[in-house]
Amino acid sequence: MFGAFDLGLPGDPRQARRAGRRLWLLGVPTTLAWAAVGWSGALGLLDGFRLMSLNRVDAWGADAGPVVSLVLFFSVAITVASSLGFAMLWGDGLSLSRLGVGLRASSLAAALGVALGTGVAIPSWSPPESVGQRLPSQADGKATPWSDVDWVVYYEPYLLPAVSALVALVVIVVLLRAFLAAAEADDRVEGLRRGGRQVTGHVTRVEFTSVWIMGHPRFVVHVRFPTESGERTVVTTMVTPLFQAPARGSTVLVRYDPRDPDEVLVEPDPAAAFPGPPFDWGVSDE
Repeated sequence: MFGAFDLGLPGDPRQARRAGRRLWLLGVPTTLAWAAVGWSGALGLLDGFRLMSLNRVDAWGADAGPVVSLVLFFSVAITVASSLGFAMLWGDGLSLSRLGVGLRASSLAAALGVALGTGVAIPSWSPPESVGQRLPSQADGKATPWSDVDWVVYYEPYLLPAVSALVALVVIVVLLRAFLAAAEADDRVEGLRRGGRQVTGHVTRVEFTSVWIMGHPRFVVHVRFPTESGERTVVTTMVTPLFQAPARGSTVLVRYDPRDPDEVLVEPDPAAAFPGPPFDWGVSDE
């Protein structure tokens, strides 16, 4: 079954296309900003910690690089990248379903950017003074061999972009599945709008879920509507403005597939108003 209430209004395909273009336009600078974060964070922060883990602190040489300037650059880059990622979060529209798409797209831009930035930084990591053994901390001390953890830290310049690329690949798969599922659902909804049988339904039960989405309350509504085989009841959710809060007795438009009455699309009736006090959000039964 389908509920067509998205902030109380039917979806607009043109608005969805515009939102998709905004995501693409925001995705490019967001990915580049996260690439700057990955590059500066790898060389300005992680490179130093890596040397501290593999060698004496005083064994650093001139290869340590301009750490302070890179840390400052990292701070600015992560602020810009986070702001762009937040813009992507809402760039696909103010709805619960599109919020999930924006979150996945923002995560993809972050993972791809970090993979690119850390990949570019690979040749610039400071080489340890000794490979395979930890330098003695005192003049008369003895060198100790690296542990398994030390070897993992040693290959950190290659592991960071590999792990980030793997995360990006997983997010791409999740996004593709989400897009395919959304496209299939849109096809079913469009099929009901074009070929479904339209009847008038009546709201018989309203449950306020105590959830607010972008300042609008969310409800679970039970709608009764007539079919060729008798009356049926469908349960769906509604997110509406305060002045359109549903109540028992409200009329809605219901489209259903006569061959499969479980395929139902519920939409607001533009010719009817919700009766009763709009703030009576308790559970109401017929």
